[in-house]
Amino acid sequence: MILITLTGVAQDKMFYIHGKVVDEKSGNALSNASVFCQNTTTGTISNNEGLFSLRLNNGGYDLVISYTGYETQVLRVSNSSKEKDSLLIPMKEASKAMAEVAVSGSFMVADGWNKYGQFFLDHFIGTTENAAQCTIENKDVISFYFYKKRNKLKVKAKEEIIIINQALGYKIHYQLDSFVNDYTTNVSSYTGYPLFETLTGTADQQQTWTKNRYRTYIGSRLHFMRSWYDSTLKEEGFKVETLNAPGSDKGTLLNNPYDAGIYSLDSGVVDININGSIRISYTGQVPDKNYLIQNHFPLNAKVEVSALEMPTGFSIEENGYFFEQSEITNMGYWAWKKIAELVPYDYNPE
Repeated sequence: MILITLTGVAQDKMFYIHGKVVDEKSGNALSNASVFCQNTTTGTISNNEGLFSLRLNNGGYDLVISYTGYETQVLRVSNSSKEKDSLLIPMKEASKAMAEVAVSGSFMVADGWNKYGQFFLDHFIGTTENAAQCTIENKDVISFYFYKKRNKLKVKAKEEIIIINQALGYKIHYQLDSFVNDYTTNVSSYTGYPLFETLTGTADQQQTWTKNRYRTYIGSRLHFMRSWYDSTLKEEGFKVETLNAPGSDKGTLLNNPYDAGIYSLDSGVVDININGSIRISYTGQVPDKNYLIQNHFPLNAKVEVSALEMPTGFSIEENGYFFEQSEITNMGYWAWKKIAELVPYDYNPE
């Protein structure tokens, strides 16, 4: 009876998604299409009939479907999605005309990696201790474009970028959508779809990775989202303030971040109803010294301070996934952390 009960509990915490990948025009099945939940360790390929199936921990995910010669599709799925058992993914062929225009009118830098490689690593992988232990295995797939009139650098990759993170024990398959740096505003941004693969190592390496993953996770945006979902912000070391204006230093403490006017739970999803900006302070560990030095902050700072700017509120799923992420801007400590500080949505600190 105990074994049956435990099995039932485990199944309640998991769910399946099933679907079929087809050509949009013909309806023909597409086999060997890549199907994965971004920022997780879970992925597969479609079979000869275009069918796929994934087993996931409860929560929300961005399901990414890609196929050579077709536009990448991204769908939001969760254990509460009604259509998760019968997804039909019509794939649209990529426009060859647009690709030819992009190539003919490109501003590709011939010696791009020598000129911009380190800059790209610093702003994509990061400048943390973890970043120092990260390497890109296939630099040859990366191209650099500089637009002199707009004073912008754009980075593209013709294939997924393979990143080995020896600090955390992950191999990351990153489908880079785009990386752009505006030298006028000194702001860089990137979008893409990471799939994690856990590295195998010695017992000592596994122990080190476990410690490093936990140290990276605590205080992170993922930790924060899970804590707000679970109503454990204070216990986990987080303090939230609403800011009077974007970029303002003056804030008002949220004494009750679970007030019905702010926090509502419906069908397993928590809605946070706040417009504007919030500041998040984490007291569980001190900021990275590199961050303090680079931003000219006192080296004795004891609190990690981040901020989120949003036109409207956001919604959080059980696993810490939140949406709409594209509408929210990270600032402060979270903005400084890059790919080297990522742990997947299926990471379990316990």
